[in-house]
Amino acid sequence: MANTAPTQTLTTTTTPAPVAKSKSHFLSGGAGGLVSAVALQPADLLKTRLQQAPPSSSATATLFTTLKSIAAGPSPIRQLWRGTLPSAIRTGAGSAMYFSTLNFVRSTLARRHIEVSKSQSSSLPKLSALENLGAGAVTRATIGYIVMPVTVIKVRFESSHYKYTSLADACKDIWRAEGVRGFFSGWGATAIRDAPYAGLYVLFYEQAKRSLSVLYGRAMDDNTAMMINSCAGASAAAAATAVTNPFDALKTRIQIHPEKYRNMWQAAKLVCNEEAGKRWRGRALFDGLGLRVARKAVSSAVAWGLYERMVR
Repeated sequence: MANTAPTQTLTTTTTPAPVAKSKSHFLSGGAGGLVSAVALQPADLLKTRLQQAPPSSSATATLFTTLKSIAAGPSPIRQLWRGTLPSAIRTGAGSAMYFSTLNFVRSTLARRHIEVSKSQSSSLPKLSALENLGAGAVTRATIGYIVMPVTVIKVRFESSHYKYTSLADACKDIWRAEGVRGFFSGWGATAIRDAPYAGLYVLFYEQAKRSLSVLYGRAMDDNTAMMINSCAGASAAAAATAVTNPFDALKTRIQIHPEKYRNMWQAAKLVCNEEAGKRWRGRALFDGLGLRVARKAVSSAVAWGLYERMVR
């Protein structure tokens, strides 16, 4: 009679070579970021238009008026995808660097952690809540600084206040008017937005994956794991986005009007004063919240679901 040993709950896998593994995370992260950036560019453009300073003190942009303005102009469909190239470069390259660096940081922290079993949807290192928070925050802030010049160009392409015809045109204009500093406009607000966003996102994402895996309650195939990871990504993004939206609104103002909004604190004061008597003070800090939450939820579901599926 055959000797049948009980199945172990822990999996043993052959660890890929470090270079090959890093390359896999780099390519998987880049692919997920690129797909979500191109597909969701209209939502990003509309969010930027809602957050940019209105042309007059009496005007308040809404999603309806913004869409109406775009529809009344030439090539409205094409206009919704304005800024796709810098957005794709920023998100594709940024996601590739972010996911590969995040995996390196988390793997370094998780050297002594045990491999997860197939009853879990995750293929990533397991860390404590504090480790997830710190790893996400530090990695996102670092990568955000590296891609900041492309971010500034992307935001100005999306804004209706700039009429750039090419990336070269945008670079020349920023260099001529503001020098090197212009390519890093809004860095402070971006860092304060990205660090807590990424930290909270990784924390919420891992917690949601664990909860959904426990709720599912049995071993899962790759398709089920991807569905759970996508749902966890969407819910984590929605929560982290809502918390950090004021910093995103300030970042957009600074990057579009650096001559008026010089830094985050001065921009926050100006924005609140401009809204006095028109809307409740500080309401502009939440402009574009609905669009940003929706876009981040979908993009994170796509990017993280695809990423974990490709590296699984």
